[in-house]
Amino acid sequence: MRKSLMVRLLATSVLIAVCSIAATAWLAATTTSHALRQEQGQVLARDAQVYDALLGYAATHRNWDAVAPAVASLAKRTGRRIVLTTPQRRTLADSAAADHAALPAAVSAVVNPLAVDSSLTGGTGATPIDPRAVGPYRLTAAERTALAASARSITGCLLKLGEPSQISYAPSGRPRVTTESLTAAAPVIPDVCGGQSRILTRPTPTEAAALHQLEGLVNPCLRRQGMSPIRIGLDYIGPQSIETLYAPMDAGRITEGCVEDGRREQLAPYVAPSALLFVTGVPGADTTGFALTGANAVRIVEVAALVLTVTVAAAVLMSTRLIRPLRTLTEAAQRPDQARNRVPVSTDDEIGSLAVAFNDLSARRERLEDQRKAMVRDVAHELRTPLSNIRGWLEAVEDGVAVADRPLTSRLLREALLLQHIIDDLRDVAADDAHTFRLHTERVRAAEVVEWVCAAHRDAARTARVALTWSAEGDPELTADALRLRQAVGNLLSNAVRHTPPGGSVEVRTSVRDRSVLIEVADTGSGISDEELPHVFDLFWRSEKSRSRLTGGSGLGLAIVRQLTEAHGGRVTVSSTLGAGSLFTLHLPSAAAPPLRRDPAGAAKDRRER
Repeated sequence: MRKSLMVRLLATSVLIAVCSIAATAWLAATTTSHALRQEQGQVLARDAQVYDALLGYAATHRNWDAVAPAVASLAKRTGRRIVLTTPQRRTLADSAAADHAALPAAVSAVVNPLAVDSSLTGGTGATPIDPRAVGPYRLTAAERTALAASARSITGCLLKLGEPSQISYAPSGRPRVTTESLTAAAPVIPDVCGGQSRILTRPTPTEAAALHQLEGLVNPCLRRQGMSPIRIGLDYIGPQSIETLYAPMDAGRITEGCVEDGRREQLAPYVAPSALLFVTGVPGADTTGFALTGANAVRIVEVAALVLTVTVAAAVLMSTRLIRPLRTLTEAAQRPDQARNRVPVSTDDEIGSLAVAFNDLSARRERLEDQRKAMVRDVAHELRTPLSNIRGWLEAVEDGVAVADRPLTSRLLREALLLQHIIDDLRDVAADDAHTFRLHTERVRAAEVVEWVCAAHRDAARTARVALTWSAEGDPELTADALRLRQAVGNLLSNAVRHTPPGGSVEVRTSVRDRSVLIEVADTGSGISDEELPHVFDLFWRSEKSRSRLTGGSGLGLAIVRQLTEAHGGRVTVSSTLGAGSLFTLHLPSAAAPPLRRDPAGAAKDRRER
């Protein structure tokens, strides 16, 4: 049963259903977790808003006396209970004071503008002091007016230069000019906009007094660390960022620490004292989370059971429909020797495609079997003729009818050579089919190959009274096995001479077309009919159906020509007119393109054999 397709399909379907249910449950749990994390993130974002708002209040007020309205407004906007206490937990403000709910043991945050918690604000500033804590650096009205006029003058100058700019104001009231490519205090601005830009980079009297006061706090700290006093100036785009402009690089950390401590001491009288912040849920609000009741659990079980039932039913129906054509295919596959072994194609799906493929395979098998039988018959016929001649003459000598003289031995030698030629051709065909056919390539000139082949067949052409000529267009070269290429051209040339009547002509030409070397063998012989033309390169094909040795060879020559040409990475074509002659053309890659097959390791051995 475990090997049955129905059982396996059913088990697979059940597994899929179980996995689907598990995936659905996992998806629901993941979605719930995501929603919880999202809600938690929103809560944290609201808490951060509360912290930042109270931090800004502390940076701009000296105490917490008037913070209650701000706390109430924040609680209404965020939906949270907000409690602000002193470090001793004495309540300063409570958005839900009437409920007198106990405060949690853990503090949400410590509100101190001189020691900002960057994890709550998301800031990455170099100093933990809130930039809104300006204290003595707050500009007077007259100073703000003068700086604002200078900033507007700079923006007008930049606009004329094709550089749009914007003005923004720091908490102290100092303006800053920014553009897309540079900041308002960039050194290039004074050169192009006159002295107005220098006003934005110089401290005002108010800022100069504050900086002088800061130096009085920072330099004693530096002297205690064994360092020289420094001058403190403004960042040239911001009034609230105090930098140690002239501090040595190796003492930067000590200097920054002294400046930070000095700023805290300087700003402490201008900001509210440190306070504890508690942010909790509103008392009495619905805080129920996700809960799975008994009814919901039963409903989930019912839906899961329904899905499982539907899946099983669908699997049974599907497997029944699948198995029926598969059984038919199995029965047909179990009788391969039956003629016309076909199965009906009843569906247009994968099973139907399998049936079509099976029918095609059966048809190809039948054709291959017919070809195998024909090949065995042809091989037997080709080998029987020379063997019969040799046996007949030897029996005649043994019976005393013939004398074993030189003419007889010459005749027997010709038959043996014919038999050896047929066997060699069969070996070449078998080697190509087994992919053991080897070429030993080198750069050869096509004209030399054609000249050598024509010289070797000149006597045969003269005996047959056929005019043999050859010509070369240019001097094309190719990378080829010279011996095999001569064999291919020789087979074409011997066929042309054999099928050309006395008084006819055979011409061999070489040329180059589209980076291919062409070797053409044209004759004025009997030609080939259109019906037989597609089969000229088949094994044992001969135009003379009587298989007479006077007009036809073994039927392997053209098949070997095709195999040799394809082994060189080329192709062979033929065109013919019945009664007018034929043209065989070898298309071979030029010397720039390597042949498809080459076996340098066996080159020496093959040369010795040759």
